Amino acid sequence: MPRDPVPLGFVFRSRAKDEKAAVAAQAQLTDSKQPRDPQAPKGRPTPKRSEAQSQRRSVANTSMTRKEAAKRQREERRAAMERQRQALAGGDERYLPARDKGPVRRFARDFVDSRFNIAEYFLPMAVVILVLSMVRVPALQSIALLLWLVVIVLIVLDSFVTGYRLKKRLAERFPDENKRGAVAYALMRSLQMRRLRLPKPQVKRGERP
Repeated sequence: MPRDPVPLGFVFRSRAKDEKAAVAAQAQLTDSKQPRDPQAPKGRPTPKRSEAQSQRRSVANTSMTRKEAAKRQREERRAAMERQRQALAGGDERYLPARDKGPVRRFARDFVDSRFNIAEYFLPMAVVILVLSMVRVPALQSIALLLWLVVIVLIVLDSFVTGYRLKKRLAERFPDENKRGAVAYALMRSLQMRRLRLPKPQVKRGERP
């Protein structure tokens, strides 16, 4: 008996299903050849490097509680302060504050520390003058006022000479370096008593820096 003709729609649908099945099999075969990340769950593709790093970072952040994170930050700050304190005492450039770093600032400190500065005796002299001015004797009060004027004039003159010489030495020693603020930095240091200066003096008096 002659067979009934097969409908064209059925033929096209079967061919489309076969093509889809072939494409799916090829994709499955390609995925199976890719190396799977041991940390990736089974049945899932290997994550990208950026995604894996973000996942590990999030896991590390969630594993530390807020209290532990705060404690760790306090310990890091305490260690940084201790390193800075030791640097101020020993002159270690690595851990000095930003205002004290650099060869220009170091030379300015050594220049001031190697000289006698009238300004560093300002506080002791100010105490003596204040005591004299409190005594109810007109002669002593007049002497105290005169001493005030003499001390102020001497400090101004000494600071002017120090600043001028330091500026000249810096221009000779560091012609290509940034010297902005170095003279003012040195003059502020000259106002402090030698034993109270930070960073600690690294040169002796009279020693050429």
